[in-house]
Amino acid sequence: MGYKIVYNRLIPFKGFTAINLCGFIFVRKGMNIDCTTLQHERIHSRQMEELGYVFFYIWYLLEWIIKLFFYGKNSYWNISFEREAYFGEDGLFYMWNRKKYAFMKYIFKPAPGIDT
Repeated sequence: MGYKIVYNRLIPFKGFTAINLCGFIFVRKGMNIDCTTLQHERIHSRQMEELGYVFFYIWYLLEWIIKLFFYGKNSYWNISFEREAYFGEDGLFYMWNRKKYAFMKYIFKPAPGIDT
């Protein structure tokens, strides 16, 4: 699994620290990326590799739109890709023990503690 960190002033938008685009982790210039954020983005890289980059983004957008109807402003927190990434971001050995397509188990379960 490969990734490259790119520091710049444009991506991501102000207010965000990092975003993963096709395996490139863009970090806002002047921001520090910690191990937790890096692990979160590594999980997204693995998801992209499993599904193919184009299909990953199509699925991500469709899932966000569908969950927007159910969860409103909390739809982001209920996207299966994000649920897995937040679950595994603190796990030291998560990437070694991760099963292929692990995000699938989060598709139909709402995020705990998130009001609809």
